[in-house]
Amino acid sequence: MKRTTPAALLATALVSTLATGCGGDASAGDDTHVTVTVGYQSKTINTVTAGTLLRSLGYFERELAAQGKRDGISYKVEWQDYATGAPITAQMTAGKIDIGSMGDFPLLINAARGKQLKRPTHLVSVTGYNLKGALNTVVTAPDSKLGSLKDLRGKKVSTSVGSAADGTLVRALQRAGIDAEKDISKLNQQPAVGASALQAGSADALSQFVAWPGLLVFQDKAKALYDGAELDLPTFHGVTVREDFAEQRPKVLDAFLTAQIEATKYLNDNPVQAAEKVAEATGLPPEVVYLYNGSGGIATFDPAVKPQLVSALKKDVSVLKSAKLVGDVDVDSFVDDGPIRRVYGKEYAERLAATPGASRSEVWLKGEDSTRPFRSPAALLKFVAGHKGDVRAAYVPDATNGTRWYADKAVWVQDGKELKPFVTASAAGAYTQAHPAARTVSYATALEQAS
Repeated sequence: MKRTTPAALLATALVSTLATGCGGDASAGDDTHVTVTVGYQSKTINTVTAGTLLRSLGYFERELAAQGKRDGISYKVEWQDYATGAPITAQMTAGKIDIGSMGDFPLLINAARGKQLKRPTHLVSVTGYNLKGALNTVVTAPDSKLGSLKDLRGKKVSTSVGSAADGTLVRALQRAGIDAEKDISKLNQQPAVGASALQAGSADALSQFVAWPGLLVFQDKAKALYDGAELDLPTFHGVTVREDFAEQRPKVLDAFLTAQIEATKYLNDNPVQAAEKVAEATGLPPEVVYLYNGSGGIATFDPAVKPQLVSALKKDVSVLKSAKLVGDVDVDSFVDDGPIRRVYGKEYAERLAATPGASRSEVWLKGEDSTRPFRSPAALLKFVAGHKGDVRAAYVPDATNGTRWYADKAVWVQDGKELKPFVTASAAGAYTQAHPAARTVSYATALEQAS
């Protein structure tokens, strides 16, 4: 099938962005006035502790003000918002951005471009991650007849080439026996453009990162075809910094990481309030933000650079090399957890050992600033059945992979007295095939059975 050439388009975008720039040099100023430029992705909501939420809370500015009193420098923060990681990399290699956040695959491109253009960068912390890969999802139109990845053969699939979602798509298709280069027509599109293409029917499926799949499903504009957790491979977003900036202004980097740690603590301690802050800043529905960033959500937030994430990053290199987006990438030299280790101190070892908690069933009632947990999806259904007019959102974990999903958008299976939710119809189908007595039921039927 004819497809867009990813390397050519990515190179064009990078050259174009490098040529246009975004104003003065990053970290610009004289000896007493310094501007620090941070690139982030406001709607990529598992980066919020280094972007949207951090900016909303003002923690970085607060840390810099305190640092300024100690060293006699007046600091200013300039925030630059982008839809994907590629333009952030372009600006960093042009010396226009000091600190940026992006997904695992863009991070590798960031490392490669930085070395190529003699503007080396380093991964210094992590924002949101999922050890199974559930941050990326393939969705189709609500009325689509496509039932599994195998049905994508010969179809048009929109994704952002070089993104984490593209990596998930390539790997998932390989497992399904489909060549992502030859057997589908891949459309290299920004997330918003891809979402529009799906709705217009010019794309048969969309593979994207948070929060696009959850948003489209919440709006009844899509349904999940493939849950990235089926890969059982970690995916994450992280913070990258220019090497020269980190060497010249280590105290500023420490201030940023200190602020990120505080923003992470705020998110974990106040998940509903954090979701509402991010929603206000991005225009995303709070219910969608909470799906990913809430207590037990799809994303786990911890700045520590965990070994399993670094290991996953190394495995990602081959996917980008096969797409001719990078050559060899020395992941070990790119990763530098020295700064975050320094900021955390003795607590860092504890953070490295910490593991994410299991997702749970939760209900968010209208007018309440906290959610209600339930011991099982069936218990949640029983509660929802008695409070239909009061429910703002209800979340349940996928019965196989544990991925949190909306209760009313899940595919429900009744197996005897048990009611099991699944993110996709194919996952539900696999369960019913293995359990002959089980059958798929509607959400309304599941509510009725539970009550």
